[in-house]
Amino acid sequence: MTLPVAAHAIAALGAFLVVGHLGRRLARRIGQPGVVGEIAFGMLLGPAVLGWAWPEAQSVLLPAEVLQPLRDLGHAGLVLFLVGVAHELRLDASRLRDRAIGWTALGTLVPSLAVGAAFGGWLVWYDQPSLRGAAPTLAFVLLLATTMAVSAVPVLARILADRGLTATRAGRLSLTSAALIDSVAWLLLAVVIGIAQPGSGGVATAATVLVTGVLAATLGRRLLRTAQAGRLCARWPWLVAVVLGVCVLLAAGVAESWGLTAIFGAFVVGLMVPPDSPRWDAPVRWVSTLGLWLVPVFFIATGLKIWTGSGGIPWLVTILATVLAVLAKIGGGYAVSRLGGEEHAEALRVGVMLNTRGLTEIVLLQVGYSAGVLTSGLYLALLVMAVVTTSMTGPLLSLIDRRQARRTPARPRKSEQLTAG
Repeated sequence: MTLPVAAHAIAALGAFLVVGHLGRRLARRIGQPGVVGEIAFGMLLGPAVLGWAWPEAQSVLLPAEVLQPLRDLGHAGLVLFLVGVAHELRLDASRLRDRAIGWTALGTLVPSLAVGAAFGGWLVWYDQPSLRGAAPTLAFVLLLATTMAVSAVPVLARILADRGLTATRAGRLSLTSAALIDSVAWLLLAVVIGIAQPGSGGVATAATVLVTGVLAATLGRRLLRTAQAGRLCARWPWLVAVVLGVCVLLAAGVAESWGLTAIFGAFVVGLMVPPDSPRWDAPVRWVSTLGLWLVPVFFIATGLKIWTGSGGIPWLVTILATVLAVLAKIGGGYAVSRLGGEEHAEALRVGVMLNTRGLTEIVLLQVGYSAGVLTSGLYLALLVMAVVTTSMTGPLLSLIDRRQARRTPARPRKSEQLTAG
């Protein structure tokens, strides 16, 4: 890379980071998760407005020799961020003893998978090339089913913490159920990638990599739980964070070389880190935060690529996907929670929380698009669905709180009780 190209790339990187920062601040100012602003600015509004106002903008401002290293940097940021996502999937035994968690996860997962599969079947029947593409039917339908089912554990955890709901019954139920659902979703995504690969060995290769990854994660976690590893982490946390980041990038490269997506390498490393040891929280948080700051670069670079190859957002499909996603998640979560004995308001809260898709959905969509399973038009439709369903969470929770407050009679003051007596 020549000096002028490097200077151009650094200037573009600064502009990307500023756009991401503005998107986060604006989203939080209106009570939304920061990732909603990053997605809206980076993948939807920015590239769309720029392409409409100045169609030649990308070739002038971001030529290929500048955009490609930025795409690589954004991809690396996404991989680093996913270490924290894997670390957040803490399915400890004490939580899983609650039968309501299993029923809630299953009762939300099954309707969402069924609705997504029906939606994919309709798109196959509709047979619109700009939406259907040329992917194998099974991979196409299974990916759409998975995108309907997924929840975003990191975004949901942040929403619960901001609203003081983490320790509540609905908060624990929804967060642990989301972790279970996402664990299944990542496995289904591996199957999708295996099916989408050319040749007959795709699924077998994916299964081999998954088994190897599980064994590596189990062995790595045992090693990192030793007293020597704990002392090293406590004494040199920054050095541990650097080594952890390097291991994540190497694991991501190995996963890609084996025919899977890089996120599986990140997940293996993230699952290696002991979730019950506070010493490891800081290195994981530092690595994940660095990735989080680089994620807007991924959003903008991907958005430019998507908008360049698409004819715009297919609004009919977008509206249908959003309606189906909301009905499956909120309806399924509410119905199962009510059957499990939860009150009306608590069951609604669970359904609304599990409807949060966030960045986890974007990662699945990106993997599906990169594997050729999703077309650019369908990618945009599902991207809008992810933004809408995530941005609904806060307002719907506030609406439930207001309605419950109106229905709950206010307790009389002590003086009024004495007078009545």
